[in-house]
Amino acid sequence: MEPKNALFWHRRDIRIVDNSGLHKALIESDAVIPVFIFDTFILDKLTEKDARVSFIHHEISQLKKAYQELGSDLIVAYGDPKLLIPKLAEEHKASFVYTNRDYEPYARSRDSYLYTKLKENNISFLGAKDHVVFEKEEVLKADGLPYTVFTPYSRKWKAYFDENYTASYPSEKNTASLFKCETIQNLIPLKDMGFVENKMSFPKKTLESQTINNYQEKRNFPAANGTSLLSIHLRFGTISIRSLVNKSLSMSETYLNELIWRDFYQMILFHFPHTAENAFRKKYDLIEWERNMDNFELWCQGKTGYPIVDAGMRELNETGFMHNRVRMIVASFFTKHLLLDWRLGAAYFAEKLLDFDLASNTGGWQWAAGCGCDAAPYFRIFNPTTQQQKFDKDFKYIKKWVPEFGTKKYPEPIVEHKFARERALHRYKKGLGKL
Repeated sequence: MEPKNALFWHRRDIRIVDNSGLHKALIESDAVIPVFIFDTFILDKLTEKDARVSFIHHEISQLKKAYQELGSDLIVAYGDPKLLIPKLAEEHKASFVYTNRDYEPYARSRDSYLYTKLKENNISFLGAKDHVVFEKEEVLKADGLPYTVFTPYSRKWKAYFDENYTASYPSEKNTASLFKCETIQNLIPLKDMGFVENKMSFPKKTLESQTINNYQEKRNFPAANGTSLLSIHLRFGTISIRSLVNKSLSMSETYLNELIWRDFYQMILFHFPHTAENAFRKKYDLIEWERNMDNFELWCQGKTGYPIVDAGMRELNETGFMHNRVRMIVASFFTKHLLLDWRLGAAYFAEKLLDFDLASNTGGWQWAAGCGCDAAPYFRIFNPTTQQQKFDKDFKYIKKWVPEFGTKKYPEPIVEHKFARERALHRYKKGLGKL
């Protein structure tokens, strides 16, 4: 009998430890060949200095070393997965291709194509759940329809949850079936893919007990060291979502709720893929947005004259990160004060955020704009000054990122709050047919 060879395709799961799909491949196959593909469909849209590519490249190099220490290797390719996966499967005489599921529209389209293509070659394409705790149709309303409001979804999520959903997959203990190799394949250099190395320091992939214990009290204050900074690691799967849920269960329900939000937005994107580009509430697509690109540029540069907004934008531009409370303030200001199309702001975040995740980014921006599934009502308009007084009253965060604040060099507000609020209310009411 011929050996049962399988490819395992790493994607949003750059790790060996507690990897659901990898574990499945290892226990069901005689020889597992791990692969990773730098997808040109995605990379071709990025700038040469995109820090995320440097982050992924570094993590992939570490993953290769981990496989090599086990007497195997990670095969790394650069190109179109729709061409490369069938080619690699043929080269390694693989009868199976395993991977962990991805719920974004492009990934689903790509995987659907590959399922059919591989089937034509008598190769099975098998997916596993790894990126979330509950996926697809696992948490539904009594009528079988998906939830579109977070609070009842989270209640059902918690009611369904038991420890089996976050039991670790001991993939790192079942590595005997990894294919053995004597010749090590060098990792493709960043420059060969058209990128330059970004020297930015990335957050550690550890959840400090002090952070999670104090999460409820400190998470809304951007000057405090109150968040986990693990979003980039969750985004690319260098840590397991199951491990974080397990830690939060006994230490912080508030932190657990943030992880449930992540499941919620992944589920929304799966059931309502149109939300990647259009409003969940389609009538909100009728709102007439301003086209003031000068204001857009000032917002991008952090020069709006609203210090909490400007601090957030400068933090984003310099570090690829923005505190979650500030993300809400910045997005609200963009959509309500400047009355700019939420898609523009979401696209800028997509370009700059190291932890950019389509589901969460789209969900957050539509929440701010009032057009999402679980949205702030259109008439809820954050006052940036009030937000600053509540969450950065001593100006610690602002002074860190806006050193000229309080001097003549700092600009006057580009829009007056009362005027902006009344304009937004009128424009929303008009677009929604409430006038």
